[in-house]
Amino acid sequence: MSQTVPAADVPEGTVTGAGSYALGNNGEYFAVGRKCRHLRADLAGGSIDADGCLVCPWHGAKYDVRSGRMVRGPQGVFAKIPGLGTAFKALTSVLPLARGTVTQQGDNLVVD
Repeated sequence: MSQTVPAADVPEGTVTGAGSYALGNNGEYFAVGRKCRHLRADLAGGSIDADGCLVCPWHGAKYDVRSGRMVRGPQGVFAKIPGLGTAFKALTSVLPLARGTVTQQGDNLVVD
């Protein structure tokens, strides 16, 4: 089911929720599945880093929003667990975050 969000609610550098997607603007609008592959944090509460990647609000895992793949594993105490980041990155190469299509219709963004 399509979700509609006012474009004004997603200024550059922000992320918000749109149904089952985290909708963001890293200079281009994107929509990816909302749940982090690590501990299922809500990625709609995440941030966008200088590389345009989506960063998990809980443990700092980093996702390439074009592919849905994790490009940096969980940080903090989790970064000290040997192989954990590698395992999650491998998981998202097989099962990346879902990606939605974002279209702008007037002042609104429609996510399918």
